[in-house]
Amino acid sequence: EFITLYGRRRVGKTYLIREFFSKKRCHFFHATGLQGGKLQVQLRKFTEALSHTFFDKVSLVPPKNWNEAFNILNTQIAKCKGKVVIFLDELPWLATRKSNVLQELDYYWNRYWAGMPNVILVVCGSSASWLIKKIIYNKGGLHNRTTCQMRLLPFTLTETKEYLKSRGVRLTNSHVLSLYMALGGIPYYLRYVEAGLSAQQNIQRIIFEENGPLSSEYARLFDSLFENAAAYKELVELISQKREGLSRAELVTKAKLSEAGGRLSERLQDLVATCFIEEYVPWGQKRGEYYKVVDEFCLFYLYFVAPHLGKKFAHDYWIHQAQRPTYYAWAGYAFEAVVLKHIDRVLRALDIQASSTIGPWRFIARAGDEEKGVQIDLVIDRSDNAVTLCEMKFTDIPFAVDKAYAEKLRYTVELFKRKTGISKQHFVAFIASSGLKNTMYSEEMVQNVVTLDDLF
Repeated sequence: EFITLYGRRRVGKTYLIREFFSKKRCHFFHATGLQGGKLQVQLRKFTEALSHTFFDKVSLVPPKNWNEAFNILNTQIAKCKGKVVIFLDELPWLATRKSNVLQELDYYWNRYWAGMPNVILVVCGSSASWLIKKIIYNKGGLHNRTTCQMRLLPFTLTETKEYLKSRGVRLTNSHVLSLYMALGGIPYYLRYVEAGLSAQQNIQRIIFEENGPLSSEYARLFDSLFENAAAYKELVELISQKREGLSRAELVTKAKLSEAGGRLSERLQDLVATCFIEEYVPWGQKRGEYYKVVDEFCLFYLYFVAPHLGKKFAHDYWIHQAQRPTYYAWAGYAFEAVVLKHIDRVLRALDIQASSTIGPWRFIARAGDEEKGVQIDLVIDRSDNAVTLCEMKFTDIPFAVDKAYAEKLRYTVELFKRKTGISKQHFVAFIASSGLKNTMYSEEMVQNVVTLDDLF
């Protein structure tokens, strides 16, 4: 078996492999790449892992190259009875320039380990794009050798609540959502949440306190994943400026550190693979890619931390900030990202069995147009000759559809039907964190409501 495991940094890949195989009867060899380590440093760490697994921790002379290193490993594997797991953790960091580690891995897999039914090779790394290009879509001897590829995603809302509960942290769905919108479903971040504190108190302590555990995480995150991290941060920061994201054409003109063409395309795909951004084509269009930031921690950091770099935050900064209009402007964006990650729960709540396309729709008014520009947060084009138009709302209390909002909504629906030419039956649904207040206008116009509890 040749398993390739990838996902966003801090999502728990190493923990998953260690925990799973610790409960199995097998020889478990675990070597980890060292970020920024030179070849001889990587070989020394690899030798220490060999000593720990096969030589009862006796000191060994480090090999001169990866051929010698893998040869020692291969000799020991041949002596083993039963299953042997070779876990090469953070393989992209092991692959230093001119190290030839991939060529040697290619040779030993194809020459020896692929023919050993008792061997499981697991390669893992936070640089998802590197693993996809160099391993899964390898054009050399490793081409089509991966027998299983696993993309480990962050926790869902339900999994986040269960994880916190397992650590003695019991919070309501509303408080879990507040944490999720700031930290995402990243286990490494969530482990800093303390019992007995509210979501806002935890966020203050984790991010805004001096020397808080995640106070400098943003820079470390990109530096650990990408060469020329500044170019990737520039793209994320540009895309985060608009709720609907930026089109590729806009990025070509605005990005200073990424050249148009191949390099920009490659960096955008790297960010998609590592779950920082999402690529989409607006509903009803056949072309014209847009990119949105969907990583909750990055969104939070860019809105509330980056503008104040170098300054100290008051001990109650976030408690007060979370009451201001700027918080609710950001929360609308963050809640939308959360909803899109739980679209299966939305479809279940709406009792939609099948759909053909899902995405946002907007009409941009130009100078001289009689119509106003409008946007529909989510269009669910269904295979049962119907379409559901969804509005997303983050509020602390049930959202009330008043006369003014009803007129705006009615105009949006009519313009959507006119501009798209769609003749399907249409339904209007609200995805509202605190539900919807019953009014004469909501009863008239809204057919379905998805609440926060549905997302859990």
